[in-house]
Amino acid sequence: MNVVIWARVSSREQKDGYSIDAQLRATRERVAKNGWTVAREFVVAESAKRGAERLAFNEMFKWVKANAKRLKIQAILSHKLDRVCRNMRDAVRLQELEDVCGVQLAFVDNQFGPGAAGALSFNVMAAVAQYYSDNLRAETLKGMDERVKQGWPPGHAPFGYDNVDDKAEPVKPHPTQVKALMRIFELYATGRYTFESLADQLAKEGHVYRPSHPRFLRTGLSYILGNRFYVGELERNGKVYQGKYRLVIDRRVFNTCQDILEGKNRRFSDARHAFSGGLIRCACCGFALTGERIRRKLTGGNVREHMYYRCANNDRPDAHPVVRWREESIEQAILADLGTMRFPTDDMANWFRDAIRASFDNLGEVTRHQRQSLARRRMELKNMNDRLLNGYLSGAIEEAVMQAKQEELKRQLAEVEQSLDSAKDVAPDAPERALSLFDFSQRLVESWHGSNSALKREILEVVSLNRHANDVTLVVEKRKPFDFLAERPLLQDGSGGRI
Repeated sequence: MNVVIWARVSSREQKDGYSIDAQLRATRERVAKNGWTVAREFVVAESAKRGAERLAFNEMFKWVKANAKRLKIQAILSHKLDRVCRNMRDAVRLQELEDVCGVQLAFVDNQFGPGAAGALSFNVMAAVAQYYSDNLRAETLKGMDERVKQGWPPGHAPFGYDNVDDKAEPVKPHPTQVKALMRIFELYATGRYTFESLADQLAKEGHVYRPSHPRFLRTGLSYILGNRFYVGELERNGKVYQGKYRLVIDRRVFNTCQDILEGKNRRFSDARHAFSGGLIRCACCGFALTGERIRRKLTGGNVREHMYYRCANNDRPDAHPVVRWREESIEQAILADLGTMRFPTDDMANWFRDAIRASFDNLGEVTRHQRQSLARRRMELKNMNDRLLNGYLSGAIEEAVMQAKQEELKRQLAEVEQSLDSAKDVAPDAPERALSLFDFSQRLVESWHGSNSALKREILEVVSLNRHANDVTLVVEKRKPFDFLAERPLLQDGSGGRI
């Protein structure tokens, strides 16, 4: 007798001990024992592809129906009924195959007798198989819903993250992919890259998408850059849940990338347009300012060029003012803003440098005393725990009292350990780095005058977080500590005068 072997397993069933190999071994042993001949084997693992079972079942059904008479196929052999038939529709189709082509169902474990009793048993088992399938689907969906509500992705973590066997933190940043992930957003947010040039740069830096396909594809980059998973948002059934996994992408950088993807932020490609590409945004609508070069012919025949920056929003509402700046006006506004960080006199700047050195000296001394005090407290708590245990062993303290006291000591000890971890010693080069940063802030105006367009952009990105312009004002939101240097709240010199 010629037979077709069918073997199926799902990813969840694999975890429960099923395997394709075990099913094939059992069915082949049945074939050998009965002296049958295998016309073809069909094998499907549902974990390989969503809907793989349905595609493979349809392929098997069509193939058997087309070749049953030519190859004299008499049976479809499976390990048991629920391997080949998961719903009543499939059961009806298989019964149709028997009626039309004479191909019966054979099983290693399940046996159905002839006549009405056998048909009843078959239908009952098929109904049970469908119930199992429907219940499994419902339980799986319920589990996925609960997982999302708890702040974790329901399936495989996206690029840059990894699923791990840790109940407390089942999704963690991937040790190598996360570097590529951060670099993707960092590069694309500059506005200088297309997907193709971004893939080239990532390949040049040695970042790999996956071992089987090292180069990043356009579709993969588009999916990564637009995936709100990376800012802690999990969407399911039309609702958004807050993720609990560690975030490595700054939301500001992510939003900048979204603006570029949506065309709200123009890519910066022309070196002559120093302030294009999202460096400065319209304060009214959030669109980037884009550069345009105007050429005017003079009376004498010469040509004068003027560089303007305007809001790139071409669908502005009526209340939107005309945001259009000459490049010289933007430079003057930026220079005025950078100048706010500069101290009025060299004497005041030198006094502030001395104050920085003294502050780090004091901070180092305070930190050392704090660590010594915490270390003593840690030793006291450990000794108290030892005495508590000795008292319990000697019978002087009851078990309930000991356990309550131990819990309190553990809590206090954990707080001390946490404080010790945060009370790090001041790095030896910290004072010099702080002084270098201060000196950089005092030379910003001179550095600006001596820089090309690329360096000017770099200066602005180092000093500030955001830059917004309306029709009359340019506002620069500075990073720390540049914001402090610009405002200098209540900062006084030795004579009591405000600097």
